[in-house]
Amino acid sequence: MELEKGRVSGFDRSAKLLNQNIKQEETPMSHTTDKIIKHKVGLLNLAEELGNVSKACQVMGLSRDTFYRYKSAVEEGGIEALFEKSRRQPNLKNRVDEKTEGAVVSYAIAYPAHGQHRASNELRKEGIFVSGSGVRSIWVRHSLENFKERLKALEAKVAKEGILLTEAQLAAFERKKHDDEVCGEIETVHPVLAQT
Repeated sequence: MELEKGRVSGFDRSAKLLNQNIKQEETPMSHTTDKIIKHKVGLLNLAEELGNVSKACQVMGLSRDTFYRYKSAVEEGGIEALFEKSRRQPNLKNRVDEKTEGAVVSYAIAYPAHGQHRASNELRKEGIFVSGSGVRSIWVRHSLENFKERLKALEAKVAKEGILLTEAQLAAFERKKHDDEVCGEIETVHPVLAQT
């Protein structure tokens, strides 16, 4: 294979070689549509096509050590081994107890308009001590991290249990309706407000 003469960057050359490799279906690594590992597979394919690891690494702008790491990962676990894996393990010792977590989640649904620090302060008045960032961490774990998500959880609870809404909850739905109108969303009857 011959590369174009003139001013062609290493990235352009490697992209051309990668595209040619993708067209060939000879090797098990020759094709992937996942952007996360495409450059890794591209390096392996380029080295195979050129028959020269050093040249392939130079064209792709990566070290030979990186190439051999990718190669050994593929030999041990296949292409799936090239996906980024989080090495971070949750430290369960730092988590709050289940009672506190349940109280934070129920507070988020009861008062969806309150932020993390206000929720922390109000829970502290009830004898539940958790920081604002602790509240945020719990909300993220339960997909309640923003106002819209907390309203969705409240809607689901109303639909499931058929509970009556408090003044704070009605005010939150009105605020959401107003925010939607300001943002230009189409006005429709809110299913929860239609019940009241």
